[in-house]
Amino acid sequence: MNPAHTLFLSAPAAAELINRHGIPQTLRGMRDAIAEDFARWADFDKSARVANHSTHGVIELMPIADDTLYSFKYVNGHPKNTGLGLSTVMAFGVLADVATGTPLLLSELTLTTALRTAATSALAAQTLARPDSRVMALIGNGAQSEFQALAFQHLVGITTLRLFDVDRAATAKLVSNLSGSGLEIVVCESIAEAVHGADIVTTITADKTNATIVT
Repeated sequence: MNPAHTLFLSAPAAAELINRHGIPQTLRGMRDAIAEDFARWADFDKSARVANHSTHGVIELMPIADDTLYSFKYVNGHPKNTGLGLSTVMAFGVLADVATGTPLLLSELTLTTALRTAATSALAAQTLARPDSRVMALIGNGAQSEFQALAFQHLVGITTLRLFDVDRAATAKLVSNLSGSGLEIVVCESIAEAVHGADIVTTITADKTNATIVT
């Protein structure tokens, strides 16, 4: 491939692609691809993520390759970004041909990361949780929680969500975004209340001061 013809997947193009296939099918496709890659884990040339920490957050590079393709993801984690009108997590990535080093794809990965994270969590739950699990507690109700909720609904069979966040506005936004999803939603006043009766507990918070949820 001519380097001038490197494909570019923008955030709007990724959103259009997801809308075309639908959220359930997109999540299933991601889960299946992730499961296939885990099954051939030994085939990958793996490197630990390169992380640069600051008082504001972290910026990371995540490289990986097999005999055919090389890729990396750039991703940040800045919990205070929401106060600046920015996303806590933003990402992009490159996919390249190992034989020539030619970049094949430059892609936004912010939206894709949200979906991939949710699909991976659901895959783990399918492997570890009881098959009849139907109730999930979501601790932390920011942007990622909506993706988690949909993934667990469509891939795991969750029907009821028990929600808690120290930020009531975040919970209210999540409830609004999930209206019409078919999920039964219970807003809780504490972590203890949220996890009571839950088959699965998922924590979604970038705030390390609130990283411990159960004592």
